[in-house]
Amino acid sequence: MELKATKLSKSYSDKKVVDKIDITVSSGQTVGLLGPNGAGKTTFFYMIAGLLSCDSGDVFINNNKITKENISTRSSKGLSYLPQEPSIFRRLSVSENIMAGLEQRENIEYSDKKNILNDLLDEFGLLKFKHTKSILLSGGERRRLEIARALACNPSFLLLDEPFAGIDPIAVSDLKETIKKL
Repeated sequence: MELKATKLSKSYSDKKVVDKIDITVSSGQTVGLLGPNGAGKTTFFYMIAGLLSCDSGDVFINNNKITKENISTRSSKGLSYLPQEPSIFRRLSVSENIMAGLEQRENIEYSDKKNILNDLLDEFGLLKFKHTKSILLSGGERRRLEIARALACNPSFLLLDEPFAGIDPIAVSDLKETIKKL
């Protein structure tokens, strides 16, 4: 599978935030987007994910144009976006958060969803927290939960915006190892 953005541009008033950016990423590939604060990285992610329309340019998955598609349609085509801001369902347990991601996969039996849930809890070191309300997690635990929930949707492409923001250095090291395994 291939995710491609061509000549994406976005301006706010007279300020060009993203200017004709191209990127092509194959499924399984890891790519980093580097730049100082205010460089347009999050805006670029928003346009690819479908949270913000672009002024010009196009987004494709497997050469199918998805530029005008909403975030839900893009998700069903294999694109998942994890924002830099906390995105857990705070009043739900860790297990319920991951199940919310699994509910997007309609073609899977409930028993299989439970097996996937347990696999994700184990893989991300969250088994001991499975009944814990998500609001009680540390920054690193929360981020691992967010990634596990995003992966529950079985995306071909996972966009992580500032994946290490707001978490302690030890958790950053653990999370880097987790991301490498993806």
